[in-house]
Amino acid sequence: MLPNMGRLIEDPGLRDKVYVFADRRDAGRQLAAQLLDWRTPQTHLFAIPAGGVPVGAEIAQSLDLPLDLLIVRKIQLPWTTEAGFGALDPDGQPIFNEWLIERTGLTRRQIEAQVQKTLETLKQREARLRGGRPYPELTGSSAIVVDDGLASGYTMRAAIRFLKARAAAKIIVAVPTGSAHTVSGLLPLVEVLVCLNVRGGWSFAVADAYENWYDLEEDEVLQILDSLAQR
Repeated sequence: MLPNMGRLIEDPGLRDKVYVFADRRDAGRQLAAQLLDWRTPQTHLFAIPAGGVPVGAEIAQSLDLPLDLLIVRKIQLPWTTEAGFGALDPDGQPIFNEWLIERTGLTRRQIEAQVQKTLETLKQREARLRGGRPYPELTGSSAIVVDDGLASGYTMRAAIRFLKARAAAKIIVAVPTGSAHTVSGLLPLVEVLVCLNVRGGWSFAVADAYENWYDLEEDEVLQILDSLAQR
């Protein structure tokens, strides 16, 4: 039996194009227009830091929803910070890219070391960005989870699994841009996937969707959250 497929919402005019958003905030405003149906008190809005936070902040303002953070972390390959072979969810549970592990020849010891290193970083980020607050129970609620793009999709897979474990009734993934292959792989896992700029091809970089792209620091994430709280 084929799995149920989620509904994909995209902008066909942006398919396979690059530099289609001025910045993350511009992308967030465009995403918000596609999420109005979930502007209800039963909807929880999460952003994956760091890059998902300015996107999520625009959605939070447009939908008049509080913004929470969902801390997931890419498990990096030992020899580069640019690529990962899986991700950890907020409970510290790993999800692995088994194909990449086999291809790179990672040993069990290397895997365990990288998982432990990632877990330490995740706990530090939880403490600094969420202040140790418990995650809400989501039974019967809808959960929107936002990031600035989908490359391999493993951090988003970890986020989806975590939200399902907290009994979210419906999960909506909202990203400005994403790899066509990753989008297809995530659709069976969610109710709706909003990805305005879907791109195919052999290579994919989230940054290529943005005219103004840079790596966010945690201080900027905290500033965005403070600004939202004041409003």
